[in-house]
Amino acid sequence: MNVNCILLRYGELSLKGKNKKDFEERLVRNIRQKLEHFAGIKVSKHFGRLFIELGDNPADPIIEECKDVFGLVGFSPAMRVQTDLEVIKEAALRLLQSQGDQVKTFKVGCKRADKRFPIGSQEMNQLVGGHLLANSHSHYKVDVRNPDLFVHVEIRSMEDTYIYGNDIPGLGGLPVGTSGRVLLLLSGGIDSPVAGYLALKRGVELHAIHFHSYPFTSERAKQKVMDLAQQLTRFGGKIRLHVVPFTEIQTEINKHCYESYTITIMRRFMLRIAEAVAKKNSALALVTGESLGQVASQTLESMTAINAVTHMPILRPVVGWDKTEIIDISKEIDTYETSILPYEDCCTIFTPKAPKTRPDVEVCERLETKLNVEQLVQEAVEGVEVIDFFPQKEEEVSFF
Repeated sequence: MNVNCILLRYGELSLKGKNKKDFEERLVRNIRQKLEHFAGIKVSKHFGRLFIELGDNPADPIIEECKDVFGLVGFSPAMRVQTDLEVIKEAALRLLQSQGDQVKTFKVGCKRADKRFPIGSQEMNQLVGGHLLANSHSHYKVDVRNPDLFVHVEIRSMEDTYIYGNDIPGLGGLPVGTSGRVLLLLSGGIDSPVAGYLALKRGVELHAIHFHSYPFTSERAKQKVMDLAQQLTRFGGKIRLHVVPFTEIQTEINKHCYESYTITIMRRFMLRIAEAVAKKNSALALVTGESLGQVASQTLESMTAINAVTHMPILRPVVGWDKTEIIDISKEIDTYETSILPYEDCCTIFTPKAPKTRPDVEVCERLETKLNVEQLVQEAVEGVEVIDFFPQKEEEVSFF
């Protein structure tokens, strides 16, 4: 089978009406960026279809890259051939024969986008299918309901016809960068990288923020988070990580607040700082890995007390998921092994023996009068370290 292109499909984008063109253009741009290290690749759009012209590149490594692009629901390696009946039949035969012993049954499906072609779709199905049966091994059979191989014949114009087999599934979702910018609260745990991945699936541009309490948390704990941010670039392209110095704030909280309220007060500070960093970087929402009821700070009462310090939207992609479901996704996206490395983050080192599961907002506000909240938040924001991560590249470091 002489594959010379890959046919790409998108799902939700087709429903975008007047904005469809913007989504398509962003998807094409994302694909080009993903494939920029392949020489001679060309990505083009024709009549609701996207194509990758392979040049001299093999299809398999390019397909592997496309599997990580949000917005694509499927793709197929294809042969672009002359729109001629005999040429089409021979190309379909090569496709079938290339499958080897993996295929016992097949079905032919023809789409005639260009109605100038004189043979109708049903007749094409019969002509191509008959040619396959007459010129291939006797063990091949037609199965119109559940074939091993669906032989697609797509007549796009009087010049070009595309022959391809079964669809390879993509991630779906929306192209990254079409839904605005968000700021992910990225810990070193399992949940927040999954939340970031799911936010990317809805088309956001992702920044991340991490709270680092050196020397209570080690440099290895920070490196673990940096590694997670790097892993997410596989799906989101460039990701900017904001590392917040959090030691003084945690020290003050533990000095002046009830032990049972320390987690709640700490999370309220995190949201204040995250909101300030988000606004400074034109992010429109915060994203967390909170799952309802999973830990003390993730009860509805805790979320209410913590949310009270911000008016910024908070997105919680895994709020209704159990731990097993979150772990399954983390394994699929290859963040699990990094997340379980035994380096504690600032949320675990000061965990009280009996955290308050139903904190009172008024009690939180009274405890915070003992702290110089505004100054602590301002100093933390001013001390943020910014690290940019790029797919398959070394990170570049800059500072505010």
